[in-house]
Amino acid sequence: MTARRRAVMPARAEHDMNQPGTYPLQAEGPARHTDLRGLRALSEFTSGLAEEHDPEKLLERSLGTMIRLAGAQAGSVRVVTSDGAHMRLVAAQGLPPEAVVEEQLVPLDCGLCGAAVRDDAVRQSFDLEHCAEHTASDYFREIGAAVVVPLTHMGQVLGAYTLFFAEKRDTPEELGLLFRSISEHLGMALENARLLRENMRMTLVRERQLMANEVHDSLAQTMAYMKIRLAMMQEALDASEQARASKHAGEVQQALDGAYADLRELLSQFRNRMDPLGLVHALEELKTQFHDRTGIELAFDNRTTNLGLSVDEESQVFHVMQEALANVARHSGAKHARLIMELAGGEYRFTVEDDGLGFYAFGQPREGAEQHSHLRHHLGVNIMRERAQQLDGRIEISNLPQGGARVSLVFSAQRASSA
Repeated sequence: MTARRRAVMPARAEHDMNQPGTYPLQAEGPARHTDLRGLRALSEFTSGLAEEHDPEKLLERSLGTMIRLAGAQAGSVRVVTSDGAHMRLVAAQGLPPEAVVEEQLVPLDCGLCGAAVRDDAVRQSFDLEHCAEHTASDYFREIGAAVVVPLTHMGQVLGAYTLFFAEKRDTPEELGLLFRSISEHLGMALENARLLRENMRMTLVRERQLMANEVHDSLAQTMAYMKIRLAMMQEALDASEQARASKHAGEVQQALDGAYADLRELLSQFRNRMDPLGLVHALEELKTQFHDRTGIELAFDNRTTNLGLSVDEESQVFHVMQEALANVARHSGAKHARLIMELAGGEYRFTVEDDGLGFYAFGQPREGAEQHSHLRHHLGVNIMRERAQQLDGRIEISNLPQGGARVSLVFSAQRASSA
């Protein structure tokens, strides 16, 4: 899009070069010089998009570049508020302090800026009386001209740049086109930042829900069990049945020990974050620490050559594998375990196997473990299922013929590549 626009600039530039009072870029030198400055400006903006992650800081920095490029006296940049009825001032340079105070929040249809936003077009005016009245500042009566460049993305106006010039001058077409190209790049950066914030918010909500479910599974049900046993122990004490009371006291103590162990495991998992070096490195670290924590030998078998997962997908996979290994440590009685990563048949498969007691360790018979309601709602299996659903995947649970258990997270590789 930018290249097509630039192709029409030189002809117009040659015409404007001969007009009195035009923009400084056109006053001297050949059209090629203008093109080169425009290209340098675009290069500066596009590099800034990659370097700056705060969109408002990017807009503020870009404002200074646009003022310098245009030879303007002052400028401001605004963004449309979330209610769609106002524009909020992000940054201003060269404007008097009293004007900046008054310009913090203006109606969406305010003056020249409102016209540019409404029409999604670059607008220029030599009469800024409306601005002078709105801010009660004579500064705008002394300004020769103003140009407003809307910030747009996919046909939606997100804000606007306003440049103020000391003298009355027309804005050359190529300069207007350059500013529109820059504004579209910045509009895209604003939209990407909005989507990133929205995605982070949704991720935070999901993580909190998963944490709440995990606490419920590991602690709340144990506490309910202890409450029932304490009531039974009290009944036994009231009936002077010492043997039965001692039995229930032992059950409470055992449940308390289990709850304490579960709490420590939960705290450990909540503190563990995805390794910034990626999933493979994180799983290798998990393997290294697993034996030290549990005494169980863990082998890591990576059969993939290249993972094409997003950061969020890698995080989901990591936490499922972490929970599967936690179940091995708590319930399997295994001496050896293996973590396998593979890509086959268009699906990613992440598997934890052990040589323990199979699903007898869960208190279930070997047959029908996958369908048993107790298995689905205990020991963190439902947490793994919820995380698998975030990947449009599934959890497969089975016993191994030679003994032990297998838990696999399976999801489509095509989904991962398109995420």
